[in-house]
Amino acid sequence: MIDIRILDGEEARQRIPELALILKDCVNKGASVSFMNPFSLAEAVGFFTEIAEAVSRSEVVLFAAIEDGRAIATVQLQPVWKPNQPHRADVAKMLVHSAHRNQGLAQKLLDTVDAEAKRRGMTLLTLDTMSDSAAERLYLRAGYIKAGIIPNFALWPDGGLGDTSFFYKEIL
Repeated sequence: MIDIRILDGEEARQRIPELALILKDCVNKGASVSFMNPFSLAEAVGFFTEIAEAVSRSEVVLFAAIEDGRAIATVQLQPVWKPNQPHRADVAKMLVHSAHRNQGLAQKLLDTVDAEAKRRGMTLLTLDTMSDSAAERLYLRAGYIKAGIIPNFALWPDGGLGDTSFFYKEIL
């Protein structure tokens, strides 16, 4: 059974090694999520150490899919702290370990993000992802609307420029 839940700061810190393994796996397998190969486990640990601290400061909502006591997938909800945008948040770092893909985990995580955003009074979610990717197809299936594409916006982890699609979803 898979449990999808929000991690508090303490649990996020405890799960840094698991979350780092997910991130390293995803980057090493070609996910364009801000990092370049070669990508080390130490870099992944550093990233999730920062995220755990942001969770402790209530700056990030960190979700994880837990199976047999271990995190196998994660995503973040990052509220926008600008005074004129309290209704909005970014969805970031959707990561599913390659050994657990194609089981509907990403969709379950997104459903949980939607429910939490609604619970918090948020009505608009935004995100970006590489164009023509599996992630783009996921977001379209999940009801996100493509707002546009910026060509050559980011590098793939192994090099080479890629277009980036920007999406939004209204939470009603």
